[in-house]
Amino acid sequence: MSRRFLWIGFITLVAAVGLIVVVTAALVPQETHPAYAAALRFAGAVGAGDDETAFSLLSPAMQDYVTARCPDGSVSACVQGFIPPEWGGFISVVFRRAAPDGPNAFNVDLIATYEKDKGFSGVCIYHRLEQDGTGEWRVAGWAGYVSCGDPLSRNMAANADAPNRAP
Repeated sequence: MSRRFLWIGFITLVAAVGLIVVVTAALVPQETHPAYAAALRFAGAVGAGDDETAFSLLSPAMQDYVTARCPDGSVSACVQGFIPPEWGGFISVVFRRAAPDGPNAFNVDLIATYEKDKGFSGVCIYHRLEQDGTGEWRVAGWAGYVSCGDPLSRNMAANADAPNRAP
């Protein structure tokens, strides 16, 4: 009988450990991945007007793009120019989903909330993140910053007609 209890205890222990692993994997947020976290930091910095942080998260090619094409070389001014005044000010941004694109790139979708008219799940944002030679994740492109109701906000990674695409 004691051997039976040992087997039951062993099986219970293995099941408990397995359950802990499954629950942990399900509850750890995906946005903790460094590429996703960089996308969130960039979008948050742009929304808050923090050009220093936002610019530092851009790839060198995107830094050149912003310097050449954005008002006063300001990445915040460039992106905030996409936002209609009737949306109000930026409140927050959250991770939506991401897909790898090769070994060193991710296509990341985010959703932003603005003060007026565009609540949660209202403003769709796409960022392409690429890992540089030092292992840091940099924003290598963006699109969107449009209402999620806009048909062009779908599949922005592959949609050449996605609004506000850069570069």
